[in-house]
Amino acid sequence: MSNVDKIRNILIALGVPEKQQNDLCCYVLLVMAKIYPKSKWESAQNEWIRIHDMMSYINIFYRETPYAENTRETVRKNALHHFRTAAFVEDNGLATNSPNYRYRLTAEFLNVLKNKGSEESVKGFLKKHESLKSIYASKKDKQKQALSVNGLQLTLSPGKHNKLQKAIIEDFAPRFAPSATCLYVGDTTEKDLVKDVETLKKLGFAITLHDKMPDVVLYDERKDWLYFVEAVTSVGPMDPKRLVELGNLTKNVKAGKIFVTAFLDFGTYKKFAADLAWDTEVWIADMPEHMIHLNGDKFLGPRG
Repeated sequence: MSNVDKIRNILIALGVPEKQQNDLCCYVLLVMAKIYPKSKWESAQNEWIRIHDMMSYINIFYRETPYAENTRETVRKNALHHFRTAAFVEDNGLATNSPNYRYRLTAEFLNVLKNKGSEESVKGFLKKHESLKSIYASKKDKQKQALSVNGLQLTLSPGKHNKLQKAIIEDFAPRFAPSATCLYVGDTTEKDLVKDVETLKKLGFAITLHDKMPDVVLYDERKDWLYFVEAVTSVGPMDPKRLVELGNLTKNVKAGKIFVTAFLDFGTYKKFAADLAWDTEVWIADMPEHMIHLNGDKFLGPRG
């Protein structure tokens, strides 16, 4: 087994994400430890080293096609930054633009390498340090947005689109659809976060695929009104083409249909204003008490 494969297996055992298991990341750790093709792992070292010197050793010992000098920033961002978070490496505390700025392996990680990633050495390391996967997962969890839907406590992944969907559920619905329940809401990573298939079928929906569904579907059983809401941050308003698509997909639905385009702010609305279809509604999260009705013959209500 090559040195690269050996150290990659160690990274896997230590809970390193796949992106930080690539060849470049493996090369960086190997040359920092002075483990070359004929070296003994028991002789691994953790002397201070510059990125420039790392690149030189990688090109000499591990690369047939040398990395360019401008790869240094890639090494810093894609390897060393993450490995410092994982407690594999440390720096000497100087300014990053200092000619004397250096990195070295931590004593704990050096011990893992000297023991060739033995089960005991890996367990010992993980007793002292949280795995990188766990650290990053915790950060993602903290960024997730809590959401209450139909009495259920859910979370949306971070991002503007889901921030707007959260506002639709928590701010739009109580104001303009107070008796409605949520039949569908998507998530940018988990796709169908809420999907009441049984009720959708009873109402005559032919829509079951995520990519055809509006971002949010609300249903007021008392009024027999359906609200189709598109959350627009960059694409996808209720334009004439989208109305035709939704009309075809809900041709067997007898309930009244309300088509709403939601925006986070007025600036985003202005970008799409010319594309919006008549007989639709606009809601802007920054101004939650108000709506824009694209026709003067009636206010919020089903069309057709």
